[in-house]
Amino acid sequence: MTVKLSRRGFLQTAAAAGAVLYVGTSANGTMAASSSADAMLNPFVKIDSNGNVVAIVKHFEKGQGPATGLTSLIAEELGVRMDQIDYEFAPSDPNVYNNTLFGPFQGTGGSTAISNSWVQYRTAGAGAREVLIRAAAEAWGVETTALDIQGGVISGSSNSAPLGEFVAAASALAPSESPRLRDPSEWKIIGNEATRRKDSPIKVNGTAKFAMDVQLDNQMVVMVKRTPQQGGKVIGFDDTGSRDVKGFIMAQTLPTKHGVAVYAENTWAAMQAREALNVDWDMSAAETRSSQEIRDEILAALDNAPVYNVNKADQSAVTAAVEGAATIVEKTFYFPLLAHAPMEPINCTIEQTADGDIVLHDGAQMPTGPHMAYQQIFGLPAEKIHIKTMLAGGSFGRRATPDADYQVEAALAFSMTDRSRPVKLVWDREDDIRGGYYRPAVGHKVRVGMDADGKIVGWEHQVAGQSIMKGTAFEAFAVRDGVDHSTVEGVTENPYIIPSMAIGLTDTEKATSVLWWRSVGHTHTGYVMEVMMDMAAKAAGIDPVVFRLGYLAGGKDQQRKAAVLRLAAEKGNWGKLADGNVQGIAVHKSFGSYVAEVVEISGNLDDGIQIEKVTAAVDCGIAVNPDVIKAQVEGGIGYGIGHAMRDQITLDQGSVEQSNFPDYEPLRISDIKSIETHIISSTEAPTGIGEPGTPPSAPALANAIAQLDLRVSELPMNENGVAFA
Repeated sequence: MTVKLSRRGFLQTAAAAGAVLYVGTSANGTMAASSSADAMLNPFVKIDSNGNVVAIVKHFEKGQGPATGLTSLIAEELGVRMDQIDYEFAPSDPNVYNNTLFGPFQGTGGSTAISNSWVQYRTAGAGAREVLIRAAAEAWGVETTALDIQGGVISGSSNSAPLGEFVAAASALAPSESPRLRDPSEWKIIGNEATRRKDSPIKVNGTAKFAMDVQLDNQMVVMVKRTPQQGGKVIGFDDTGSRDVKGFIMAQTLPTKHGVAVYAENTWAAMQAREALNVDWDMSAAETRSSQEIRDEILAALDNAPVYNVNKADQSAVTAAVEGAATIVEKTFYFPLLAHAPMEPINCTIEQTADGDIVLHDGAQMPTGPHMAYQQIFGLPAEKIHIKTMLAGGSFGRRATPDADYQVEAALAFSMTDRSRPVKLVWDREDDIRGGYYRPAVGHKVRVGMDADGKIVGWEHQVAGQSIMKGTAFEAFAVRDGVDHSTVEGVTENPYIIPSMAIGLTDTEKATSVLWWRSVGHTHTGYVMEVMMDMAAKAAGIDPVVFRLGYLAGGKDQQRKAAVLRLAAEKGNWGKLADGNVQGIAVHKSFGSYVAEVVEISGNLDDGIQIEKVTAAVDCGIAVNPDVIKAQVEGGIGYGIGHAMRDQITLDQGSVEQSNFPDYEPLRISDIKSIETHIISSTEAPTGIGEPGTPPSAPALANAIAQLDLRVSELPMNENGVAFA
């Protein structure tokens, strides 16, 4: 895997090697092919005369699989094996490599990498196949319909040749606007369980290049001593102790006054010099609340009328339906702040070229953000800014912030030098845990009214918490009528057909920077919806699976959710366990996909419980790479359950108390003995898979624990009555 700087540099490098075919989009957005390094073409696929094929991947790879998925789409349509195609990350260009679901913005998120590229990348591969076949047909004097490409060889009508032989001729042809896409009956790669990840070998053998691996000649390392509380500002600093550290270069207050940048010859020197630095802080405007105070504010908001009527319900009618019910099932929930804690801490490297261009080396999840910010910071046009996207060691949302926080921090640190030396910004684990962005703290209060037959007649659902989108550049399109949809998603569009439902929302004041976190609002809404459905089923005296199915008797949306619920129950041996073990189940739709999970546990509350097995069923449309899908579901389950078991971010007078994995412990391999994932066959277009495994995992565990007579409504579980073996 290699990375190029820009469109022009990418094209010129390839052209220097000989005849090259580029297939992608022209300036007017239509499919185009060319061999010219100066062609106004932004390619998705590149083929040289030796038959080497490269997919240009517009989504960054943080472990979720687009380097394999997007490459698979091109390989399938072109007609090459996966071992005959490589990949490169696309340059930063939102006009061509944008996420088609985000508008003119290049970025990865919302589990959209495959869903927004499904047609686009297949069309690029089909366009390349079309012009190669046309070139071969002209050379052989045969009809194009008689030819196909398989295994990188064009053949038919008693002719056969490697596709590389026709690259030069094909580059002079223009693909049709809508080249024929292969019928599913022709697929050899899409849906093939034997297809393995493209990036696994380099990660195993150590040749993979992550952003942290970037080592430029003569680079400096910068670490920042940041304010311990949100809102603190630098008054001044004393670097006397820092100057005694070998390798220390200098210290400078950031223009934002949110911290002091410490420059050194290497990471260790930067760490030691920063530790020796004394900073005077102005804390007059800093956050001083504790976690308990934040919790109290959120729960108090739930006791008052909501500020926003999210679904425009007749609140008085819903209240009357609930109050008049034969039975009322009610519960209040609280979810703490959570850190992302990716395995590779935040970092990036910035340099200036001889002609004054700025180059950022980064595991860039949303390159358009820093690209635009750098235009302002350095006063340069877009074409003078380049982003080299590297592999990233996880993100879970952390590497995609509305304000491009760490990339801007690196740019500010670089701008305070003479720019003769590259600057590498490094956050250590403590920086990330203590000074990063967090999943918001949120509370829910739900009352469900049920009639004498155990049927729901009314559902009051109030949410209070910290808005992710408000106050950011995304507010204009992500907030409607005052409602930040990311706070209530998973409740508002849940496929359950629930009569007389009212959803209310109240925003509370942020104590830290907050951000989307793997599955965003679904992390808490899925928990609440599925625990409440379980409680309602128990109140009705009906099996939890049967009860849920009673509210899924509708159209396609309900049918797909019901199908994964049935499959998970079947494969998880629902209700057929050996003595001593108990189960819980949950099902949730997020990012267009449906996932149901059964969690089986052993043990008891006194001695501790052990998660024996998690059985998952998923419908994410056409399964492009089943192996990747299973890995993402497994990872989502582990991420959701691990945080629910024991993790939270707490504040003491505004300062984060946790600092590293000893007190913000990730999931251990022994925590879950077994995970089994089953994929429903589908003809629907692919939908998200990086996040949907997370929302049902914690409530399925909670519903299993409830069989031991403890209903967990506040997380983490280990702080609320649950011990784990």
